[in-house]
Amino acid sequence: MSAIYTTDEYGRPFIIVREQDKKSRKTGIEATKAHIMAAKTVSNIVRTSLGPRGLDKILISPDGDITISNDGATIMSQMAIENQIGKLLVELSKSQDEEIGDGTTGIVVLAGALLEQAEELLDRGIHPIRISDGFERACKIAVAHLDKVSDVIPWSKDDTGNLFKCAKTSLGSKIVNKCHDQFAQIAVDAILAVADLERKDVDFELIKMEGKVGGEMADSALVKGVIIDKDFSHPQMPKEIKDAKIAILTCPFEPPKPKTKHKLEITTVKEFEELQKYERDTFENMIKQVKDCGANVVACQWGFDDEANSLLLQHKLPAIRWVGGPEIELLAIATNGRIVPRFEDLTPEKLGSAGTIREVTFGTTNETMIVVEDCANTKAVTVFVRGGNKMIVDEAKRSLHDAMCVVRNLIVDNRVVYGGAAAEISCSIAVDKEADQVSTIEQYAMRSFARALDVIPMTLAENSGLPPIETLSFVKSEQIKQGITSLGVDCMDTGINDMKEQFVFDPLISKRQQFLLATQLVKMILKIDDVIVHKSDDQ
Repeated sequence: MSAIYTTDEYGRPFIIVREQDKKSRKTGIEATKAHIMAAKTVSNIVRTSLGPRGLDKILISPDGDITISNDGATIMSQMAIENQIGKLLVELSKSQDEEIGDGTTGIVVLAGALLEQAEELLDRGIHPIRISDGFERACKIAVAHLDKVSDVIPWSKDDTGNLFKCAKTSLGSKIVNKCHDQFAQIAVDAILAVADLERKDVDFELIKMEGKVGGEMADSALVKGVIIDKDFSHPQMPKEIKDAKIAILTCPFEPPKPKTKHKLEITTVKEFEELQKYERDTFENMIKQVKDCGANVVACQWGFDDEANSLLLQHKLPAIRWVGGPEIELLAIATNGRIVPRFEDLTPEKLGSAGTIREVTFGTTNETMIVVEDCANTKAVTVFVRGGNKMIVDEAKRSLHDAMCVVRNLIVDNRVVYGGAAAEISCSIAVDKEADQVSTIEQYAMRSFARALDVIPMTLAENSGLPPIETLSFVKSEQIKQGITSLGVDCMDTGINDMKEQFVFDPLISKRQQFLLATQLVKMILKIDDVIVHKSDDQ
């Protein structure tokens, strides 16, 4: 019961409400510190996954499915985080993944570092609003400095060397770095195959990722066409068709049925024979309509009746059944065909065309796939990934997606900053310098922002087995001495600190987005000063 009815000593009634015991409340600095603590805990989880020597995480779902990844967005989205502020960090990495596609670990580490610095400033008694103002000011300086230190990298459809180097940088921290060059080339070729260079736009819907367990990673390839994870509907149908004209259907090879519930009563043998003849005539008519329009292959979204399947074989009409929605759409785009909902609507103009359609068998398990190649529209491609187990195939797909996003970003804006935390160190120096010109209390927040940027190179060094503070001090002093903003942390221990020589590039829009989104989130967390939690009755 949430209220008690009682009376005072004069007999006057009043009600005591017992609601407060179901509320927990935190206010002021206590609330802000609790939020910072939660965000730091989440940030520290992905911190060890940053950089080319970053470690992987194994995530086990409630169903027992295992995911092994060092992709920040994947790790964050698969962790069942209860804390509301922790969920904000998950959203942060998700928005970076959706907008840019790469840099999802770095953004969470940066947000965690900013909050850690904010906690120190709160301990000194600086107001949260002044801290967030200082961070905002420092972020503007850092983003402006990124524009200054960025380089334009030239590329063309014939000269894709620079795009290849950027894709390699993205793949450097992934599980696929064993086949580094091959996967980087696949990413570049896939994007350039579907890119609209005039509009500087890439439609990811045209790139299909298909994975098959078995074989090794080096067997992965880019197919200029569509791969359908099905086989021909009858084992005796031909395994390869040249100059294919494809009828793409969303209507089943079955006799028409009423939409409502129906019952058919057959009382005599004659009636049964008539029904059988009607069904056969229906199938014959369907196949005739397909043949008359000039098709020599059928791709159908639904199944076939056994009789229909047998008739298709007799009429030498190879067919693929149960082709899924996204696959049938991609097949229509690739072959310039139209998806036809009724047999009556079939015309020669609506057929798709492809150079070859062949059935490919894998290993000893007789698993088959259908490969549609030399399509009429070359702007649809399939990346076919192989791997020793499902986890490797899934992680290779995620890694390739990140690399493709990097190439896409460079097509949109071909300015780059240098990796190995060179950009962060350079921005840190610039923000520190600018803070000296500020007379108000924001200067402390600006210096803290610079210190937070230094966490990225320190984490990179730490994950690569280098002494973090020593490495950061050396690179920072060299940048100031030589005035070269491309000096960064030599994670691969090559003996060269110049990231320009190591060809370690990051797209400018990716780095800029990291700074802006992380600062935005930290400002939001700092502005929360009151948390009221209503507990349910069963707690």
